[in-house]
Amino acid sequence: MMVTLGIEQLIAGRGPDLSGKRLGLLSNQASTDRFFCHSRDLINRHFPGQLTCLFSPQHGFFAEKQDNMIESGHERDGSTELPIFSLYGEVRMPTSAMLDHLDVLLIDLNDVGTRVYTFIYTVAYCLQAAKDCGKQVVVLDRPNPIGGEQMEGNVLREGFETFVGLYPLPMRHGMTVGELALLFNGRFGIGAELTVVPMAGWRRRMLFPETGLPFVFPSPNMPTFLTASVYPGQVLWEGTNVSEGRGTTLPFELFGAPYFETEAILASLRPEDLTGCLLRPLAFEPTSNKWQNTPCHGFQLHITDFARYRPYRTSLALLRSVMLLYPEKFSFKQPPYEYEYELLPIDCILGDDLIRKDLADGRQVEDMETEWQQDLKNFADQRRPFLLYA
Repeated sequence: MMVTLGIEQLIAGRGPDLSGKRLGLLSNQASTDRFFCHSRDLINRHFPGQLTCLFSPQHGFFAEKQDNMIESGHERDGSTELPIFSLYGEVRMPTSAMLDHLDVLLIDLNDVGTRVYTFIYTVAYCLQAAKDCGKQVVVLDRPNPIGGEQMEGNVLREGFETFVGLYPLPMRHGMTVGELALLFNGRFGIGAELTVVPMAGWRRRMLFPETGLPFVFPSPNMPTFLTASVYPGQVLWEGTNVSEGRGTTLPFELFGAPYFETEAILASLRPEDLTGCLLRPLAFEPTSNKWQNTPCHGFQLHITDFARYRPYRTSLALLRSVMLLYPEKFSFKQPPYEYEYELLPIDCILGDDLIRKDLADGRQVEDMETEWQQDLKNFADQRRPFLLYA
């Protein structure tokens, strides 16, 4: 089934009336239609003279900034000569002076379906600022590349709100950007004037290859659909001294460290820890980031059954094994992490500090998962009124 994007719906006239409105656009280089035409060019063509400014999320407008807390500055777009206001630099929420340029803020961003991906919180901050300044927001919806049915993981606990988790979502939330915007705005009380232009043809069961759309990388270390598929679990390594594969051609699919003993790690895992996937031992040498220019032993994570694979469960089991096998060599990264200067980065990512402590005590992941089921059920009930697709 062919999926029609929110931007394509808007251009086809199946969106709100924007006649005479000054328009701003939050996007980055991955915000294209199926023919790789960028949203700013489509909007300029169909609403001539109305687009007044652009906004960029983390990693910059061209997704050129590699890592966390590498900021981008304001600049001018060479194609349109419009100003680009960075929302990952001196501010992460648009200022009233920025919003003075527009009447309606259009948002067209690719998400990857994981709680810690910051683009969704840039959307939330935009809704908050728009509410304060009396501006309209229109979200042009896009697929959740890892599907809209599966939810997985613990729900973020109060006291662990950061830029990688502003709201109580599970690690794998199963919602689109538009649905999340509705949830943030309604359930979590932002109350902005919000319209979502939904896709046509998207179904919750769909993984990205089924959409018929090209995958354009939304950030430098999210190059493929497979990266997005493992990311809800493999992002955990960001909070440790284990390489998550940054500085290689397979970020998040590759992981390891100089002290890894692959046979010992495999022997410590149970078959249920690797449901729907396998670990292929190898060596790699990152060209940047952790263990730069240092040979690492580790694995490539291969998904063998997308329906059965649970990324968060798998990577938690791996993290548990590494913590228990290498207590002297393994360590957690210290703050700061995404502008949080007190909490451990791993606790920011996990959305809780109890999980780290449980893993250190050797608890099995499925025992922890049992305790999360009621929170997952409650979240499923909370999200239901905001779902747009069958």
